[in-house]
Amino acid sequence: METTAIVRGVRLSAQKGRLVADLVRGKPVDKALNILRFTQKRAAGIILKALESAIANAEHNDGADVDELFVKKIYVEKATTLRRFGARAKGRGTRIGKQTAHIFVTVGDK
Repeated sequence: METTAIVRGVRLSAQKGRLVADLVRGKPVDKALNILRFTQKRAAGIILKALESAIANAEHNDGADVDELFVKKIYVEKATTLRRFGARAKGRGTRIGKQTAHIFVTVGDK
């Protein structure tokens, strides 16, 4: 049994999100929650909420036992880039790309 939670369009670069996602992949859910709570990265808070959502989905929708759950899959993909413009010399402008990401978390029992 597998249950998924998806967070789309988060203002976070995919590269920075993957660093945190790699910390909890394959771990038991209680251990993964502790790792994310004490990781001092902005992405950790966002991935923590996604993991908590996946746990709640598994408990409510599938009737799963929370103590048996593991982080089966977790990955962060690049989403659309928000394009902004910054002022430059002589009346020109330059493009600033603000990255966004999609976070996919799948929990299940082994």
